[in-house]
Amino acid sequence: MKRPPESLFPWTLGSQPSFTGGNAVRLLCGGDALFPAQIEAIDRAEHEVWLATYIFHDDEAGAATAAALRRAALRGVRVRVVVDGFGIEGAPVALAVFRPIRRWWNWLNPGQLRRLHQKLCVVDGRIGFVGGINVIDDRVDLHHGRTETPRLDFAVSVGGPAVRAIEQAARAVWTRAWLGHDFGDEMRAMIRSASPARRARRLMRRIRMPRGEHRRRDPSRLAPVRAAFVLRDNLRQRRTIERAYVEAIRGATARVDLITPYFYPGQRFRRALKDAAKRGVQVRLLLQGKVDYKIAAMAAHALYDELLGHGVQIYEYTPAFLHAKICVVDNDWATIGSSNIDPLSLLLNLEANIVVRDAPFAGDVAREFDAAVSKSRKVERPDAQGLRGFLGRALVAWVAYVYLRVAGLTGRY
Repeated sequence: MKRPPESLFPWTLGSQPSFTGGNAVRLLCGGDALFPAQIEAIDRAEHEVWLATYIFHDDEAGAATAAALRRAALRGVRVRVVVDGFGIEGAPVALAVFRPIRRWWNWLNPGQLRRLHQKLCVVDGRIGFVGGINVIDDRVDLHHGRTETPRLDFAVSVGGPAVRAIEQAARAVWTRAWLGHDFGDEMRAMIRSASPARRARRLMRRIRMPRGEHRRRDPSRLAPVRAAFVLRDNLRQRRTIERAYVEAIRGATARVDLITPYFYPGQRFRRALKDAAKRGVQVRLLLQGKVDYKIAAMAAHALYDELLGHGVQIYEYTPAFLHAKICVVDNDWATIGSSNIDPLSLLLNLEANIVVRDAPFAGDVAREFDAAVSKSRKVERPDAQGLRGFLGRALVAWVAYVYLRVAGLTGRY
């Protein structure tokens, strides 16, 4: 079935971040900080553990995480893990695979381009982990082998009311993936049930992602730390993460500092960055200098001249591979998560970010940004790009257009 055009999903009708107060949020720098904290939480689990990730690798980090999950399962904890079909390396416990790639003809389904890219873990509904870090050592790259310097990456640990939405998201994506291989059994059980309608409603609750709000809620009325869990899915929250970014940038008065490895935003996002720089806001982008995918680097480079010409500063991180996805706006807004700033993350994949309105936490993120920039190379605007630059931009735009059309997405980007 042909998907409806983007114009039928107006920006103004999209859900907004649902902030809660009274949260505890801690910044975790790299897998060296995340994995011990996550494993400690799993080892304390009493009831259930939910984990969703794009990659679950069979290296030391993966083995340690799998061992903790097995220990939890052996003492009676309900353990559920969902891994994207691209990133599966092993089966630690009760494992569901999201959109498995078993045969070459699986690629003929456009839906295979819409991947599970979230990185979530929730333990007993009391502590959650959100970020961009896969279950793989920071010094291991699947395409380039082992490196001396770890990837630049971040996650957060979350305690408090915001954990409920994180848990619902992990539970929903696991259930959707699990139904992929026992859907027939589920339907037969539903039909034979004494109350099929009640069972159907229960199933819908299990697969439903948490929703944001369609009306604006003033987070300043909430107690600190104020946090909102923000999703991107292919139903009602297709532009929620992008909207959270753009509205924060539009309201910036002092600084916008953004890190992402893959950068090819749409017109609305680019306009927000350029307008912010034009009104005197310091806008800095930290992108990858050590390239892992050439086409992704080409896409970002195609936008350099446009952004530099409007006062946006661009830096390239060269000490190691860059995988972080963070942004800090002014002194009290920050986000960390799985979403890159490119068509795959903003329009196709299942993504998850945490947005935090808190000056101390934003200060922590800002310090990490400044530390990374101090090790990076500043990009200077070339005098002229000429025909080569024009052809490069045209090629990238055409590739992005074809990819999105094949995935079933219509409308302007």
